[in-house]
Amino acid sequence: MKHPLSLPLLLLLWLMIALTGCGKAKPQLNLFIWSEFIDPKIITEFERRFDCQVTVDYFEDPDSMIAKLVAGGSSTYDIVIPSDTTLPLMIRRGLLAPLRQNHIPNLKNLDPRFTNAPFDPGNRYSVPLGWGTTGIYIRNNPTQSPEESWSLFFDPAKQLGPFMLIDDARACIGAALRYRGHSLNSVNPEQLSEARDLLIETKKRSLGFEGGTGCKNRVLARGAALTMAYSGDAARGSQEDPATTYFLPREGTQIFVDTLSIPSNAPHPELAEAFINYMLEPKVGAQYSEWGSSATANRAALQLLKPSVLQNPSIYPPQEFMNRLEYATDLGEHNRLYDELWTQIKSK
Repeated sequence: MKHPLSLPLLLLLWLMIALTGCGKAKPQLNLFIWSEFIDPKIITEFERRFDCQVTVDYFEDPDSMIAKLVAGGSSTYDIVIPSDTTLPLMIRRGLLAPLRQNHIPNLKNLDPRFTNAPFDPGNRYSVPLGWGTTGIYIRNNPTQSPEESWSLFFDPAKQLGPFMLIDDARACIGAALRYRGHSLNSVNPEQLSEARDLLIETKKRSLGFEGGTGCKNRVLARGAALTMAYSGDAARGSQEDPATTYFLPREGTQIFVDTLSIPSNAPHPELAEAFINYMLEPKVGAQYSEWGSSATANRAALQLLKPSVLQNPSIYPPQEFMNRLEYATDLGEHNRLYDELWTQIKSK
């Protein structure tokens, strides 16, 4: 017997039922972060709690992050991770939205040291998440007793083997300046020229430049004997391979802060605010710090950290070394000097 409904009508009814069953699409949060930056379990729990979907894109160095935001990423991403060195430039270029602090009540959990920092007074555009240092990550060799010094890169007579340079202008130039006894914020033309020439010579003996994760992985893979490194990358590397270690050079080095910010044209700003507030919860802050091996800017999270983290000198440097750490500050019109230097170093 012929069915009373025609085939096209049956298909139309089936399509209507299927669409009705799909329900409303989940809200989406788009992150643009360093690789190996956040425990995936933190993101999964945020998705569960806020019934949303999180997409993650990664960058490996500050310049590529800024370039992508300038090229349209400021209207694609909801959360980005500037450091204290890149934040002032991003604010001046209009890449970040002012924070609605009344939507982020967990700001009260921040360590007061980071609530009025010179790179963003009053946290108008950023929320400090963690902090760290730039130093030397090395594969241990029982036949060698290396100096804890930048000379392992800059003095050919003390080179221990193949090495990497970090693809971060302020960190790399800063290391050369500190090795020569200068501030890593120097704007003295002679000192900057000296650092440039030193890095050009050092580059010729090196394996080249890579981002922080790439540098760490080259040592783990035994492709390099040592590298300039961020403390968090190095601490994770040492956990993976105890035959590697991290130390701070005696000449001094950079202290940096990683922050959470919302791009100026973020498509989902309310969900972005919820994510920042979530990351500032004490338990989440402790989980972020332990997984990423970074020092936390969340005072409420400190009491939840394992002693093995708090007592790890790669993460929390000894107090006597703290006065040898220096922030890379915004240099205003002098920033162009570093841009010109970095171009010369990379091109020669």
